[in-house]
Amino acid sequence: MMAELLHTGRELRKRLAASDGERGVVMTMGALHRGHAALIRAARERVGAAGTVVVTVFVNPLQFGPGEDLDRYPRTLDADVELAEAAGADIVFAPAVEEVYPGGEPQVRIAAGPMGERYEGASRPGHFDGVCTVVAKLLHLIRPDLAWFGEKDAQQLAVIRRMAVDLNFPVEIVGVPTVRESDQVALSSRNRYLSAVERISARELSRALLTGAAAAPGGPAAVRRAARAVLDAAAEAAPPVVLDYLALIDPADFTEAADDHTGEAVLAVAARVGATRLIDNVRIHF
Repeated sequence: MMAELLHTGRELRKRLAASDGERGVVMTMGALHRGHAALIRAARERVGAAGTVVVTVFVNPLQFGPGEDLDRYPRTLDADVELAEAAGADIVFAPAVEEVYPGGEPQVRIAAGPMGERYEGASRPGHFDGVCTVVAKLLHLIRPDLAWFGEKDAQQLAVIRRMAVDLNFPVEIVGVPTVRESDQVALSSRNRYLSAVERISARELSRALLTGAAAAPGGPAAVRRAARAVLDAAAEAAPPVVLDYLALIDPADFTEAADDHTGEAVLAVAARVGATRLIDNVRIHF
């Protein structure tokens, strides 16, 4: 099956009007890898042969803050179409900025609220407002029954789920587990920025999370201590892991989990290795 590459909303609407069955979407900023392929395969399996899987490729300027890597973010559309097609996509929608924001920088945006101001939101002010705005626009354009997002971006997944509920989007938001390399580093488009020695240090993020998860029988405080010990040692490595935050989070509202927390929690980390900022998380049940 050949995936159709479309660039305008008009093309997209015409193509979708001719489609039957359930409609699913996987939203990306391109530079696709095996993690994205897992999302697309999950969508293909769910909607079946009669359904339609749309993959969006759009580097959204609204979610990049001052000094972030908008200009150097990789653009690999030909390879993205090839990967999406192999994973089961029917359509790759790759609009220009002018197509998504026809009036220029939008004056009206969707605010992520308190959930978008913590952790990633505190480190990257306005980031989740940009995410919510573009996701809402793409949901409006595509009108999917289901949308798939990776669990690696745990806060993004939580915010989008809450937005869909609060704004009555008729879409099911589906989370897909993080895909990891053989050394347990979470797949990310930004991994390509790491040098060989930085990649070795980057392994400490997932090691800290897995060490913390293994301490779960001791409760939340034990999880935090175990993960923090690994990251404290990594801060002395060469090159060092420079911690932004380590948090054990209640996924219901993305606040810090109490020491007597029960049920699901997300142990999340963000750190810089060299010039590259990385995030990762694991889910823990207490």
